[in-house]
Amino acid sequence: MTEPGGERNARADAGRRAGSRERDAAAVRALLELHGRTYAREAGIRLRNTPVPLYRLLVLSLLLSARIRADTAVSAARALFDAGLGDARSMAESAWQRRVDALGAGGYRRYDERTATQLGDGAELLLQRYRGDLRGLREESGVSERLQRFPGIGPTGADIFLREAQGVWPEFAPYLDRRTREGARRLGLPASSRELARLVPREELPRLAAGLVRVALDRKAADEVLAAAEA
Repeated sequence: MTEPGGERNARADAGRRAGSRERDAAAVRALLELHGRTYAREAGIRLRNTPVPLYRLLVLSLLLSARIRADTAVSAARALFDAGLGDARSMAESAWQRRVDALGAGGYRRYDERTATQLGDGAELLLQRYRGDLRGLREESGVSERLQRFPGIGPTGADIFLREAQGVWPEFAPYLDRRTREGARRLGLPASSRELARLVPREELPRLAAGLVRVALDRKAADEVLAAAEA
């Protein structure tokens, strides 16, 4: 008996959807394997919902938001922390030249003087307003806008912070912003945050976001992921 046209079409549509889901899953597996390392982890930050890791993430977000290579920003963050400037009190009480020297040691020379000033002013603001603990900011409304009150943190810096912090501040998940969606489009993945979030467990969202940012910034990384997904 000939299969009715409606049933044939429904089967074909179901097959296409299944094939698309399989391709998406393969691309996400390859992405996480090749580029799913968070920027916080690269900077040596063991991110937890405690004052020091959250402050270090704020510092990293400031450094990453400048027009400078991400690996240079990560290196500069490590240099600051290695120099004993990994908490708001130490940063606020440090000499400006000490901050400049640490940034330079990390290769962050183009913006070192301005950034050294921003780091000092931002640490003082954090101590004054939240006693050095960003969890106080978390409890307020308009978190993205409040993050942007810190010197050197604009919309891009706030996005960077919340992409990484969603792992410990789950009320902001899924935080998949414009940059992550650019990466998703390069890989042929769904463009909406909600659909992207369905592709991984919630605890993997920071890794997914970091990987998507990397492929958004680097066409070769995107090609590498697509090749691995098809292998």
